[in-house]
Amino acid sequence: MTTNQKPLPPIWLAADGMTVKVIDQRRLPHELVILDLMNVDGIVAAIRDMVVRGAPLIGVTAAYGVYLALRSSSGDPDEEPLFKANCDRIRSARPTAVNLMWAVDEVAASVAAEMNPVNRIQAAEKAVQRIVAQETESCRRIGMHGVRLINDLAVAKNGKTVNILTHCNAGYLACVAHGTATAPIYAAVRAGVDVHVWVDETRPLNQGARLTAWELAQHGVAHTVVTDNAGGHLMQRGLVDLVLVGSDRTTRNGDVANKIGTYLKALAARDNRIPFYAALPSTTFDWCLDDGMQIPIEERDAQEVAHAAGFLENRIQQVRISPADSPSANPAFDVTPARLVTGLITERGICRASEADIRRLFPDLAAAEGAA
Repeated sequence: MTTNQKPLPPIWLAADGMTVKVIDQRRLPHELVILDLMNVDGIVAAIRDMVVRGAPLIGVTAAYGVYLALRSSSGDPDEEPLFKANCDRIRSARPTAVNLMWAVDEVAASVAAEMNPVNRIQAAEKAVQRIVAQETESCRRIGMHGVRLINDLAVAKNGKTVNILTHCNAGYLACVAHGTATAPIYAAVRAGVDVHVWVDETRPLNQGARLTAWELAQHGVAHTVVTDNAGGHLMQRGLVDLVLVGSDRTTRNGDVANKIGTYLKALAARDNRIPFYAALPSTTFDWCLDDGMQIPIEERDAQEVAHAAGFLENRIQQVRISPADSPSANPAFDVTPARLVTGLITERGICRASEADIRRLFPDLAAAEGAA
C-alpha cells in the first residue's frame, strides 16, 4: 500500500481536476479500496460514514467538498444560494471535529470577493492546496516538537525502550501526512530511539487495531495491540512511559475532545503519574469555547456497537456481538478536562493545557477568533 516507498496519501485530487480520490478507511487493513468522490453528496457521505476520519483529514475532505460544489455550478456567482446550501451540508456532516467547519469557511471565504466563475474555481482550488500544505507542515512540526518528550524519556531510562500508549488513530491516515500523535513517534524512530507502542483497539470501530497498527507496521515501529481496558493495568505495572493521543476539538482553556475512552486513559495516567499529552494542529482549537462540556458529542449508529467487522473467507464480514433485543448507545467522543492533560503538542511548540499558555503560543489566532 505504498508508492515508491512512500505511504499512499489518504486523499488527493485526480488529474482531471474534478475527482477527489480517497482511501476507504473502513476496509483497511484487509483491503485497499480507492473511492472517487465527484460531488457534494459523495463528500458528505464519505465524512459521515467514516470513509475518511480524523479531524485534519475531515477538514481537508470538507475543503475539497467546497471546491467540488463550485465545480458543479461552474463557479457561477448567480448560484450562490445553492453554493451556500452545499457548504452548510458539508459543515453538518459530523458535529464534533471543528476542522470541518474551519475548512469550509476558509475555502468559502477565498471565493467571496470573486465574481468571475473561472476565478472562483481557481481561488477555491488554491485555498484547498493551502489547507493541505498547512496541515501537512503542522503535523511535521508537531513531530519535531513532540519528539523531545520521547528523547527525554529515553535519556532518563538510559536508552531502554520507551513505551507509549495511544488511543484511536491519530496517524497520517487521520491527517494528510505524518499524523498528530504518531508524528513524534515516527520522528523518534528515525532518530534511533528504542520505541514500543501499546495500541488501544478503540472500540467500536477499532481504528487502533485496524489503522494505527497497520501504520506502525508500515513504518517498522514495534507495537502491540491491546484491549481498550488494558491501559490502566499496563500503567500500574510500569509498562507505560507516556500517553499520546490526538484531538477532534480542543477548547481555548485546554479541554480535549477525542475518541471515546480517552478520558479514562487520562484518569489512569494521572493516578499513575504518567504524562498525558494531546497532539493537535491549531486548526483543531475551538477559540470560541472555554468549556469542553459545550462541545457537541456525536452520537453514532448503535449498530456499530452491536456488530463488529472482521476478515473471514477472503472478505470483510459483519457479525453481531450483543443480543438482538439489547439496545446500544454509541457516543463517539468524550472530553478530557484540561486538569488531566499534561500538555498540548502543536505546530508552534508544547504548552500547558491552560488558556494563558495556549494564548502564549497563539495570540494571533485567539484574538482573531474572538477569544480576546
